[in-house]
Amino acid sequence: MSQFQSIDVADYYDKDTFDRIEAFAKDKPTPFVVIDTQIVAKQYDDMVNNFPFANIYYAVKANPAKEILTLLRDKGSNFDIASIYELEMVTSIGVSADRISYGNTIKKRVDVRSFFEQGVRMFASDSEADLRMIAEEAPGSKVYLRILTEGTHTADWPLSRKFGCQNEMAYDLLVLAKELGLQPHGISFHVGSQQRDIGAWDSAIGKVKSIYDRLKEEHGIVLKMINLGGGFPANYMDKTNELGVYAQQIKHFLEEDFGDELPEIILEPGRSLLSNAGVLVSEVVLISRKSNTALERWVFTDVGKFSGLIETMDEAIKFPIYTERKGELDKCVIAGPTCDSADIMYEHYSYGLPVDLAIGDRMYWLTAGAYTTTYSAVCFNGFPPLKDYYL
Repeated sequence: MSQFQSIDVADYYDKDTFDRIEAFAKDKPTPFVVIDTQIVAKQYDDMVNNFPFANIYYAVKANPAKEILTLLRDKGSNFDIASIYELEMVTSIGVSADRISYGNTIKKRVDVRSFFEQGVRMFASDSEADLRMIAEEAPGSKVYLRILTEGTHTADWPLSRKFGCQNEMAYDLLVLAKELGLQPHGISFHVGSQQRDIGAWDSAIGKVKSIYDRLKEEHGIVLKMINLGGGFPANYMDKTNELGVYAQQIKHFLEEDFGDELPEIILEPGRSLLSNAGVLVSEVVLISRKSNTALERWVFTDVGKFSGLIETMDEAIKFPIYTERKGELDKCVIAGPTCDSADIMYEHYSYGLPVDLAIGDRMYWLTAGAYTTTYSAVCFNGFPPLKDYYL
């Protein structure tokens, strides 16, 4: 019996969907990603149905294609924006400012001013300097403070300490926000992307409750919103719980701390809406070995870390790879096409591909709809950005 995980497309897509994607991809030059917008629509509807008490703010950074933004606009989604460039993307298709949150805690003064001038009134922050800038350039706006969370080691793509501040600082900054004429609106956190431990939300919500209570008791500040961030997983090599399981538990955690009168709840899904909708198609460029006696194959394909697969860094995200070959699976190293030694997707993880895999064969990277096109380099080694198609 093979020690390697055999990929069954049926675990990820129904037959008609994958057949449609495969037929569309047949004559297209690789590499490229195909996004099935019907899946995106279904994932969004599932999120709304499972979290009827929450407002959805799509994390545009996951995939900012006009086809995706338009679909989600029409479904009533709000949008979590990270830059002035993303703001231009969503306003160009008619999204109104009241559906936008400036969720990046690192921002230029001129951009804050521009957001405010265009009507945006909700801003994230995690530092005094940023908060004072918001007060000067976006007076009277709603602000929410992002706190640091623990337990991100249980996420496939953990978040570092780059974003957020300690609870005590968040408390002080919300007091300061009121003094500066801003509206202390709420608290946000992010438990890590592709978070498998649902308990991570419990711990973070408990922290939020503590800050809520202290602000009300000591300063009469009543916060009105909790931003739970993203973190809801997609199906990669390792399966996850269904979204409904996450929703049931998170609702329980919220009601434990806040009772029946919940504040406004915001979710910022990205990966969970887009990943399962996409298939990245690449071609095997070369198969080689590093010595005459080496047992391990090196499989080089025409897509790599610099053309959309940066989330394989440290082999964090493990994409299911399907090929039409039926041979026994054997361990290999999977690497990209560029002249950079870092362009290796899987070397230490025991990845098995069919022994009869050949140069020119296609590799189908499943659940690749999020964080692929947006991470693709413009012209490294002259390679163009990853091409994308929307069905």
